Amino acid sequence: MSNEFPSLCLKKGQERRLIQGHLWIYSNEIDTQKTPLKNFQPGEQVVVQSSQGKDLGISYVNPHSLISARLVSRKTSVPMDRSLFVHRIKIALSLRERLFSKPFYRLIFGESDLLPGIVVDRFDDVLVVQITTAGMESQRQALVEALDKVLKPSVILLRNDVKMRELEGLELYSEVVHGSLAERVEIEENQTRFQMDLLKGQKTGWFY
Repeated sequence: MSNEFPSLCLKKGQERRLIQGHLWIYSNEIDTQKTPLKNFQPGEQVVVQSSQGKDLGISYVNPHSLISARLVSRKTSVPMDRSLFVHRIKIALSLRERLFSKPFYRLIFGESDLLPGIVVDRFDDVLVVQITTAGMESQRQALVEALDKVLKPSVILLRNDVKMRELEGLELYSEVVHGSLAERVEIEENQTRFQMDLLKGQKTGWFY
């Protein structure tokens, strides 16, 4: 599937961090003679290549950001789509279920769960999602569908009102995209229960 996406070429030696596990590609690491950043649209998927032409994986790109690309897959046959989200969410869920006895936790934590640009906090059957990059905003519907498939929540709230979105050229908004959100949601942390307004609270509504 790699031929579906354009190439993003790195300068000589700049693949080292990616090979070591890092997911970010900075603008000064890109060979802009071979692959000018102005040729890409914010959020577009690309195949990252070393200076020798070796495929390193699939990233989404934003030519207007200092962090110009973020790796989402190390296999060029596995693009960023609903199937990838389902797979990564299942892995993240399995880890949290081993660590927490009740469904109150940070389910997705960006790069830590190999989903850069996404935070998902779980408040029982209510999910609050924060998307901070153009690449993930372009996949918004696929992400919502994947969360619904894996977790069957009653509510999915997008709290896309953080200032860092402006660095990616994105608008700020909050929106309930699935279900109907109550004015107050009861959550639990450290055996203590709280009543929270998830639309007005800090960050995703509650800072775990």
